[in-house]
Amino acid sequence: MKSHAQAVVIGGGVVGCSILYHLTKLGWTDVVMLERDELTSGSTWHAAANIHGLHDSTNISRLQHYTMGLYKELEQETGQGCGVFQPGSLYLAQTEEREHQLRLQEAKARYYGMNFHEVSRDEAERLHPLVNYDGIRCIMFEPDGGNVDPSGVTMAYAAGARANGAEIYRFTPVTATVQQSDGTWLVETPKGNIRTEWLVNAAGLWGREVAAMAGIELPLVPTEHQYFVTESIPELEALDRRLPSVADRDGEYYLRQEVQGLLVGAYEKDMKFWAEDGTPQGFGHELFPDDLERIEVNMMRAIERVPALEQAGIKRVINGPMIWSPDSAALFGPVPELSNYFCCNGIIPGFSQSGGLGLLSAQWIIEGEPKLDMFAWDLARYGAWAGKDFTRERVRDQYAHRFKIHFPNEEREAGRPVRTRPVYELQKSMGAVFGLNFGWEHPLWYAGSPHQSEETAGFTRQNWFEPVGAECRRLRQHAGIIDISNFAKYSVKGAGAEDWLNALFANRMPQSAGRSCLTPLIGKRGGIAGDFTVTRLTEDEFLVIGSGMAERYHQRYFNAVPLPAGTSFRSMTETMCGFNVAGPKSRDLLQRLTNADLSTPAFPFTRSQRIKLAGVEVVALRVSFTGDLGWELHCATEDQLALYQALLQAGKDFHTGPVGSRALMSLRVEKGYGSWGREYSPEYWPQEVGLDRLIKMDKGDFLNRSAYEALAGNKPRERLVLIEVQAENADATGGEPIFQPDGTPVGRVSSGSYGYTVEKSLALGYVKDVSAGQEVSVAILGRPHKAIVLAKPPFDPKGERLRQ
Repeated sequence: MKSHAQAVVIGGGVVGCSILYHLTKLGWTDVVMLERDELTSGSTWHAAANIHGLHDSTNISRLQHYTMGLYKELEQETGQGCGVFQPGSLYLAQTEEREHQLRLQEAKARYYGMNFHEVSRDEAERLHPLVNYDGIRCIMFEPDGGNVDPSGVTMAYAAGARANGAEIYRFTPVTATVQQSDGTWLVETPKGNIRTEWLVNAAGLWGREVAAMAGIELPLVPTEHQYFVTESIPELEALDRRLPSVADRDGEYYLRQEVQGLLVGAYEKDMKFWAEDGTPQGFGHELFPDDLERIEVNMMRAIERVPALEQAGIKRVINGPMIWSPDSAALFGPVPELSNYFCCNGIIPGFSQSGGLGLLSAQWIIEGEPKLDMFAWDLARYGAWAGKDFTRERVRDQYAHRFKIHFPNEEREAGRPVRTRPVYELQKSMGAVFGLNFGWEHPLWYAGSPHQSEETAGFTRQNWFEPVGAECRRLRQHAGIIDISNFAKYSVKGAGAEDWLNALFANRMPQSAGRSCLTPLIGKRGGIAGDFTVTRLTEDEFLVIGSGMAERYHQRYFNAVPLPAGTSFRSMTETMCGFNVAGPKSRDLLQRLTNADLSTPAFPFTRSQRIKLAGVEVVALRVSFTGDLGWELHCATEDQLALYQALLQAGKDFHTGPVGSRALMSLRVEKGYGSWGREYSPEYWPQEVGLDRLIKMDKGDFLNRSAYEALAGNKPRERLVLIEVQAENADATGGEPIFQPDGTPVGRVSSGSYGYTVEKSLALGYVKDVSAGQEVSVAILGRPHKAIVLAKPPFDPKGERLRQ
């Protein structure tokens, strides 16, 4: 066995073999796979192996579309059959909400050039005559949908990897992984040890155990999952073609042809966990006893939709394990706390995603960053707070509601709360409806009473629409108090603090105490990896504020720049809390609580001071994400409750009160402000989002400067604009395609909201070849809505309110 490799992939399932294959396709040929048993052991071999392209997430659709197109190419390249059947897939909508979802996916398909379109009932009956279409509101057809052979695909990836130089060692369990002082890894096996630059955990059902060898706890838990295959059905035997699969997600089952019978699978409410404390080492190609009673309700729905099932005998039942993350999405990417340790775990629709995951994994490992923004799958979206109890309850919810629509802005309650701050109970008593942000509970909106705090979810405007509007108007007319404790906060101290920050960020750091700057963080390909506010508190002390949900994600970038001797960097997110008090009366409100002079001459825009408010020491920053006059107030966590109570009490005289993050979304969209994870991501160039003005090329080197320099002179591929939409009962939320009036695709929405204080439905989005004043069409609910590109934001276009 080899003693050294550029990369060692642990796990010989479909995803591990795809990663190995794609590493070789991108030029790394000195790569090795270690598989504890036979290839396909675990979950791969018994998968139903359905393939489909469309997903609510645009980038995941692109990843799945790539995967579907790869299999036939792989057959030609390797000579290994993949068992590709692509008779198409029919998607059925029984409800209005499902129709909205399918029409939006169809609009996205048109934008990205994918084949997914509506068909009539007559056409659907021709495509699949066994289906009863009564009660169906809308039918979509994906011609490339179908299924593959699990073993064939896995062996094809393996054959392609071997042909390109990779070596695969079966029956070679990994017994230890030990990081060396130079950052490389020593992988120990009974057959010998391998030293590698990159270690890839693609161990499937054993992902937890492999991660534990490196001191990592992955939020994963396995469940049982069943599908059955019928005996031959006469109606199928009489046909000379293969029928399309059926996606009846309102019925909570999936169905496709298997030889001359039908395969039916279900995600039942009465789900069952397996091996919660660890996957048995001896498990390989075993199955669990049949337990069809658990999926009887789902089976009856399938029989109602396809009556031929009722008389069909059951040929075999597959009841095998699947391993899930808390949101049923992959745990994907380098582990931020370790060097060169990559994970790709918790993949559920593996045969729809294997190719894309393999390609993006190889890009990330070899090139330093994937070409698509995959934060929705980045394992850094979870931290140590995502423990076993949280994971178990979230997986229970995900499995039991596998086909439930994930609505925009929807927050699910399972496993919560995990992390709360001192004001949580007070906010709860005030009727706060909470969301989850990197484990923290934070107020989305206020219902006015804890007895009225259940929110509805859907594609159209929901029960929180009017209360959020009241919060927005309160802030714009008087003032509002927004809990911003979930912002990530970092302290950088020491003689080398300024030099380190200048080496990390693209802007020049503030030159004197009490000043702040906004700065981009540049990604490996020159895009926007983050946006931060940096405040110089003293000569050698800085406060850095960034995205809370990206705190662990950004750790990778912070680790890339070594700290100078005598300089400290630490997260303050747990030990500091904060509020943004904003609105035309915010100065008057705060002045009631402090002796500090808050007038503009004494406390200008983008300046900071340490002051006392109601006896509480705070770092006050004269900035506001609302676009209005305001201050961010950061205090010690133990002082949060006292400060909040004082702000609320003082606010009574100014007709103000609490404001949630849903209102903040509306307020910042009215101002045209972008936010990380929506408008800002590594996919977008600084000059496309208007942040190039904050990049100082004359200050010396900074992280990934050369990558930005290589594209700085390029014409923007597209640009960020603000759009006013003619909408009545629904607003853009993100991901909706933008078209020319003639149907030509020109862009997509990144954020959207109703602008309550300007009385317009608004959307931020990226467009190409479109000018201000030009009419476009936004596909809200999948339907065209007239819209116009604005030349300036409708709220305070000159920015006077911020500076008053």
